[in-house]
Amino acid sequence: MWYTSTRGMAPQVDFEGALFSGYAPDGGLYVPEELPQLDRDTLHHWSKLSYPSLVKELCSLFIGPKLIPRAELHGTSGDTGSAAIESVQGAKNVDIIVLLPKGHCSKIQELQMTTVVKDNVHVFGVEGNSDELDEPIKDVFADVAFVKKHNLMSLNSINWSRVLVQIAHHFFAYFQCTPSMDTHPLPLVEVVVPTGAAGNLAAGCIAQKMGLPIRLVVGVNHNDIIHRTIQRGDFSLSEAVTPTLASAMDIQVPYNMERIFWLYSGCNSQVTRSLMEKFESTHTLLLPKELHSKLLEAVTSESVSDEAITRAMARCWEENQYQLCPHSAVAVSYHYQQTDRQQPSVPRCCLAPASAAKFPEAVLAAGLSPSPPAEILALEHKETRCTPMRREDNWTQMLRDTIEALSQRWKGQAVMP
Repeated sequence: MWYTSTRGMAPQVDFEGALFSGYAPDGGLYVPEELPQLDRDTLHHWSKLSYPSLVKELCSLFIGPKLIPRAELHGTSGDTGSAAIESVQGAKNVDIIVLLPKGHCSKIQELQMTTVVKDNVHVFGVEGNSDELDEPIKDVFADVAFVKKHNLMSLNSINWSRVLVQIAHHFFAYFQCTPSMDTHPLPLVEVVVPTGAAGNLAAGCIAQKMGLPIRLVVGVNHNDIIHRTIQRGDFSLSEAVTPTLASAMDIQVPYNMERIFWLYSGCNSQVTRSLMEKFESTHTLLLPKELHSKLLEAVTSESVSDEAITRAMARCWEENQYQLCPHSAVAVSYHYQQTDRQQPSVPRCCLAPASAAKFPEAVLAAGLSPSPPAEILALEHKETRCTPMRREDNWTQMLRDTIEALSQRWKGQAVMP
């Protein structure tokens, strides 16, 4: 399996090249050169697998067996910052740098990252939102020589491997919800995807293209650029990001839409490059009519207010004694809208990206009582470490300087007797 950039101006790479990278050298995102097409027999076989086994089968289609032998394929995805830290903390051969948007995530999410005081974990508290902290990351990865010199890679959904594992969510959701795998054609299932940077949405679109019979609904909060794009073809920035209860979705630049534009433009890198360059230079983009039409055929959308989020959280608790996180509630709010209207529907699955335990403020706003586990409560009493990135600082230079310093430390260790 080979990978190419959505913008078509970077050399092909294998899975290892896509994994140990961030943005492609031309500013695009890596995508598979071809998407495997799954037949009914394969889907029937996969429907009987456990989730870990399903992930392994899926990944084996996109990763050459010489790179990672089939027997060694394991993994899943989580809350990006804390999951990435957890996976490498204390490791002797890797350093991790995390940019935390101060004030734009919950206190517990912040503590999960800042209370890990291992020597190889370096957390920066950025005085900016998620879109703003992506800018220095993109600047650093644009310097191809610098990336190669310091062996840099990203661990959010810029990285193809994150999206790859998220594809499995859609297959597993389908198999859990479908009434039967023995009908012809296979039944349709609706998957509601709450999204910010659109990684899980891109994963669903790819699953759909691989032959999974799902109908995608994307749920966003008040920051509705994806909703406007799907409904009107208007991929343009608003004046500002609006803070909401679903803070991880407070994003105006959902970079994975580039992968989606590439997919629905017939994998046309020239068209994708032209669209993204226009957006980056003007912050305004109206999709070509044909691309918008194909996107609208595949995906529908809903924008959900904070009030609707808290109503969904309260109702889910009342009816099911289940606490939703505010992001999951975006998806469930859409479900309640449909059921209240008594709309005829196919089986529906709402993806739930996080635990309510991380968002006690939102739980309280919904009139409910938070019930965090002991591990979460213990965070309040741990030592914290976080380096500030202030508005007046040069964030890109701070990142480069930190990376240079870490490389020098590695070189120093390498020459020790």
